[in-house]
Amino acid sequence: MLDPTLCHWLDDHAEALDLGHCDPEQVLPRLAAAGLTGVGVAPALGGTGGTLQDAVETIASVAEHSLTAAFVLWGQRAFIEYLLQSPNAALRERVLKPLLDGHLAGATGLSNAMKFLSGIESLQVDARSTAEGWTLDGRLPWVTNLRKGGFVVAAAIAHAGDGAPFVAAIPDGLDGLQRSDDLALLGLQSSNTAALTLTRLQLARDWLLHEDARQFLPAVRPAFLGLQCGLAIGLARRALAEVETHLGGSRSVLADELVEHRQALEGRVGELKSGLGGATFSAQPAALFRLRIALAESAAGAVQLELQASGGKAYLQAHGGAFARRWRESAFVPIVTPSLVQLRTELNRQAKGAAA
Repeated sequence: MLDPTLCHWLDDHAEALDLGHCDPEQVLPRLAAAGLTGVGVAPALGGTGGTLQDAVETIASVAEHSLTAAFVLWGQRAFIEYLLQSPNAALRERVLKPLLDGHLAGATGLSNAMKFLSGIESLQVDARSTAEGWTLDGRLPWVTNLRKGGFVVAAAIAHAGDGAPFVAAIPDGLDGLQRSDDLALLGLQSSNTAALTLTRLQLARDWLLHEDARQFLPAVRPAFLGLQCGLAIGLARRALAEVETHLGGSRSVLADELVEHRQALEGRVGELKSGLGGATFSAQPAALFRLRIALAESAAGAVQLELQASGGKAYLQAHGGAFARRWRESAFVPIVTPSLVQLRTELNRQAKGAAA
């Protein structure tokens, strides 16, 4: 359960966070101060304990109030997960505490990498070996949680020559690393989402997360996607809760549909938690892809049901501001990488391969 003070702040600032009228530098410190960045991290490492499933629920709880804040938390918690699964213990010891404290922002930067893993596109950052590490060139066109007060971003990198692609953490402040202005998004504007350009950037070997991207990416993909599902879960739950408040009078005809939506949603949440608790999603990623699609559809259906339950009031600016924000948020869920189209493309490719 979220801290009530944080809940009030998120509710009061949800619209401003979505429209970019709230200082994005405030978001991560508030989430960290409430202990949310450490959920699913062992106390011995500075976390608050629990499981990855608990971290999914935490992101979902934040998404019930603000998808922008939940998106920031997803980026932070996903990067922390990369550190937890990295064999580079020295790097973990160096940066985990400031990540948990919210003093340092963690950006996943692996959207391109997940497309690469599915054969959708090539890696967008290239490396040439040097005596101390690598020289990097390339671009990451869409990265969230690039906090101006300090960030570190994970990237999958193609190695010149015959070397295997690898995954590294790239800290801000290095020569050759340029952050763009925040992207002009339709919503989620206070999420510190921008592009990064790397030009002859010198990266030391002690920032290596894993030497083989083809081994590391499938290992972290269940956490990457599972945590991301928290966005859709929280949005759907909040929309359905709003439906319930409108079920008087003629709107009572929607009661059975509300029950059906809730049962379907929580059934999918149960499947997600079960899969994250074992090796199912590592061995059968298609099962996770289908769940990600289904949960996005749950969010879209819940917001549509909220519109029907609210009626014309939802279309009046004086009354429908929160609904309009959730409508914009629901439009984001299908396109966050990997998008539903990308997931369906991969599922179709796998089905054709199995039939061949």
